[in-house]
Amino acid sequence: METVLSGIRPTGNLHLGNYYGAVQSFVKMQNEYNCYFFIADWHSLTTHPKPEDIQKSARTILAEYIACGIDPEKATIYIQSDVHETLELYLYLNMNCYLGELERVTTFKEKARKQPENVNAGLLTYPTLMAADILQHRAAKVPVGKDQEQNMEMARKCARRFNYIYGVDFFPEPQNFYFGDNAIKVPGLDGSGKMGKSEGNCIYLFEDEKTIRKKVMKAVTDSGPTEPNSEKPEVIKNLFTLMEIASTKDTYDYFDEKWNDCSIRYGDMKKQLAEDIVKTIAPIRERIIEISSDEARLDRIARLGAEKARESAAKTLNEVRKIIGFRPY
Repeated sequence: METVLSGIRPTGNLHLGNYYGAVQSFVKMQNEYNCYFFIADWHSLTTHPKPEDIQKSARTILAEYIACGIDPEKATIYIQSDVHETLELYLYLNMNCYLGELERVTTFKEKARKQPENVNAGLLTYPTLMAADILQHRAAKVPVGKDQEQNMEMARKCARRFNYIYGVDFFPEPQNFYFGDNAIKVPGLDGSGKMGKSEGNCIYLFEDEKTIRKKVMKAVTDSGPTEPNSEKPEVIKNLFTLMEIASTKDTYDYFDEKWNDCSIRYGDMKKQLAEDIVKTIAPIRERIIEISSDEARLDRIARLGAEKARESAAKTLNEVRKIIGFRPY
């Protein structure tokens, strides 16, 4: 059975984009692959979060993963910092990675531009830590978005370079795993093409009804159609995409017809959309609250997940140490 790995940084709650864009696919994948899903708290250190925020966010995402349907009996769910083997492999990969190629990574250049006062070494070597996350489990596939494709190429380069330097065929080159042409891209409420934490345009799975309604009513629109059956501008397409996700087909068709005959009232549409999103999220939110209240269960799941992940990583690391010339543990 092929091994698949995916992680998410603990920078807040999961949102609709995470849920429809990835987590639902993770739920399906856990029945077909040997899956490792981890919470990337070491990666979050590039933005210097407070200690209490790291712990709280990791526990929150763990509860949300489970509430969304990821089964710790089927998939290994763990917190990155519980697997110290990752750091040793990270060290070895850094020794074979060059400054120039790390500086050319697009995500590094973008982050350095956004946070010029905090261009730290961890930000620069983010791709090699990501490579260590992947290669320690010798993962064959990694679910990624477009923004991570270059980091994935760096992971493959790390695997190839290690194999070449030491004359072995040890690390497989991990391949990008896409969810198919039918994967849903959830737009943001600000009219942009993607819902994301950094854009501040999200609806979170843990949010209450009042907050969701308030956010949806503030969603960006335009002045409305002026000609029948005209093409929808991007901001309105995004609104209809959200309705396609959360509402019934009859509801979608009703407002689509209103658009086409130029009688649409965005206020009515957003009110309906808000109610449908509330209805969609409500059962997930209830499960999150229930699971979050059982800290002993969450600790047990995290501990067992760490044990499984460390067992996998330790096997890899012992082989790596022997290949390089160090004594195995």
